[in-house]
Amino acid sequence: MLSKGRYIVREAADAQDLLAAQRLRWLGFVGQRQGVRDLDAGPAGVDADDHDAACRHVLILDRASAQPVATFRFLHLDSATEIERSYSARFYDLARLHDFAGPVVEMGRFCVHPGHSHPDILRMAWGWMTRHVDAHGVRLLFGCSSFAGTGTQDHADSFALLRARHLAPRRWLPRVKAPQVFRFGRAGREDPADPRRAMAGLPPLLRSYLAMGGWVSDHAVVDRSLDTLHVFTGLEIAAIPPARQRLLRAVSGQV
Repeated sequence: MLSKGRYIVREAADAQDLLAAQRLRWLGFVGQRQGVRDLDAGPAGVDADDHDAACRHVLILDRASAQPVATFRFLHLDSATEIERSYSARFYDLARLHDFAGPVVEMGRFCVHPGHSHPDILRMAWGWMTRHVDAHGVRLLFGCSSFAGTGTQDHADSFALLRARHLAPRRWLPRVKAPQVFRFGRAGREDPADPRRAMAGLPPLLRSYLAMGGWVSDHAVVDRSLDTLHVFTGLEIAAIPPARQRLLRAVSGQV
C-alpha cells in the first residue's frame, strides 16, 4: 500500500475490490458517454473482460471517503518473449519486442472518476508502479493509450505531434494486426499546426509516458466497442531522465 496526502493506493484484495474497479472502469469508458458521472446515479454497469483474470488490479482511494477515484490493471511478464499474453498483442503485432531484454509490464484500463481530476491521482499511480518496477527489475512499461471517440480529425494535431516527435524506434515498432487502423505515421513528419493544442489533446496518461521518454506505434487502432482510438505506448525504464526518476521515487516513498 502507498499512502500520501489525500490518497491511498493499494492492490485489489478480493472480488469486491475487483468489482469496484470494474464499475469505475464502466463509468469512465461507457457511463460518461451516456451522461452518467456518478455510479450511484447510474446503472450498475461493469467493464470486464477475460484478461482481468490474468492481471493484478490497483485502486486509488480517497482517504476521507474510502471511495475509489482511479484504477488500473497490470500484467507482469518475466520476459518479453511472453508478450503475446498481453492485451495489447490482441491488436498489435509485437513480434519485434520479443528480443527486448528483461522483465516487462503491461499497464491497462487506467481510468479516473469523472468527478475527480487532481493531478496527484496520476502521480500516485506512477509512484505505486515505480515501487513495482524497482522491486522486480522491470525494463519496459507498455500498454494502449486511448483517445475518446473514433473520429481521427478530432485529434489531428495530437496525431501530428506523435508522428513528428514520438514514434517508436524502428527496432521495436509494432506492426499492424487489427482490422481497422488509422496509419497516422505514414504522412510527413511536419509539426502540428498548434503544438500547444496538440499536447493538451493527448490523454493525461500518454502525456506522462511521453514526458518520461516514451514512444508510440505509427498507427492507431479503431476500437468501436469502447468508442476509442488507441495507440500502443512503450516506456523504456533506462530512458527515463534521472531528474524524473528522482521525482518518481520521492512519490513512491523510496527516498
